This record gives sequence, structure tokens and C-alpha cells, in this order.
Amino acid sequence: VRLPAEVNRILFVRNLPFKITSEELYDLFGKYGPVRQIRLGTAQDTRGTAFVVYEDIFDAKAACDHLSGFNIMGRYLIVLYFNPSKQTKKTDLAAKEAEVNEMRAKYGND
Repeated sequence: VRLPAEVNRILFVRNLPFKITSEELYDLFGKYGPVRQIRLGTAQDTRGTAFVVYEDIFDAKAACDHLSGFNIMGRYLIVLYFNPSKQTKKTDLAAKEAEVNEMRAKYGND
């Protein structure tokens, strides 16, 4: 069976209710296969998000297919495959912006 390139074992979940617990997430996502780890966002800017890591890629695909749009506690889940390149692009952009600003200050070019 050939899977699309973006499919991987790590799911990124958005639009979670703030009051949901890790145990409830394990119950929900565990229905699709063994879950290795769940990281629930607790900081101000990461609340309502979680990373769910499955043991098997096919279990992750089944969970993504079935739980995307699933209503839990009055909220519709957004389940995506984790894409590390998107995360690094944001940090690269900030670093490049700082570098450009530093050069502008050094050479006096606005």
C-alpha cells in the first residue's frame, strides 16, 4: 500500500477544548491504534492544540481520516499531519528578518 508523502505517525490537532485532559485524548485517539505519546499544549499560545504520536503510520492515517471534523465538547477538531518543515520555516523567517534589520542598522540603509 502506497501512502501520500505528507502522511506520517505524528498528528497535529487544533481547535481542542481548553478543558480536555490527556486521558480523554488517549481514549479518543486510542480507538485507532496504540498511541506512543500525546503532548497537550498548555502555554498561552499553544492552548487548544496537541501532538499525537502513533506507533504505526496506518493507525495515524485512520485517526486523521476519522477524527478530522469530529465534534468533541462542542468543538470541531482539526487534525493534520505534522509537517516539520512548516515549523522551521517560521523560525528561519524570524532569523532572516533579524539579520536584515541588523544589516540595515549597520549600513544605514532603510
